Amino acid sequence: MAVFAITRWPGVLPPNFSAAYALVFCAGAYFPGKLAWWLPLGTLLLSDIAINVFHYHTDPVGSYMLVNYLIYAALIWFGKKLTGGAPFTALLGGGLLGAILFYLVTNTFAWLENPEYAKTLVGWIKALSLGTDGWPYTWEFFRNTLLSGGLFTSLFVGAMKLSEAPEPEPAEEKEAEPAEAEPEESKA
Repeated sequence: MAVFAITRWPGVLPPNFSAAYALVFCAGAYFPGKLAWWLPLGTLLLSDIAINVFHYHTDPVGSYMLVNYLIYAALIWFGKKLTGGAPFTALLGGGLLGAILFYLVTNTFAWLENPEYAKTLVGWIKALSLGTDGWPYTWEFFRNTLLSGGLFTSLFVGAMKLSEAPEPEPAEEKEAEPAEAEPEESKA
């Protein structure tokens, strides 16, 4: 989790290339009970506060974070529903779906909140594709979100699947051996 928190620091990875979506989804799928909730969300919150205070020099907690954490919670919940016993492809699909959901919801929220966007279908499409001046295009964020969501989900799920103890072979029932025939002499 410490390595994950360090990778969130701006500039360590490309913009929106993050293990966050895969981590919260896989935490839901693999971590037991409350650990699935408090460990990833706590790590995200502490790293967000550190980034806001020491990098952006702003308030430790911002209103935009509520939307992010609601999505993170939804991804944990989805991972809990799918569970780690699901096939690799289903878990990979869940991680990618989480990345898509995060992108759509956060950019829709930005469209609703940012006065630079017209509150029309064209304005919403601009929020999903171009973004605002002074930032990379949001389609680049989406590309990085999908790539990192797929990569990190594959790595996490692959590591878990490879580390699982192999399932024991089902015990084959031994065919009942016919009782030895009694010698003819003993029947008399």
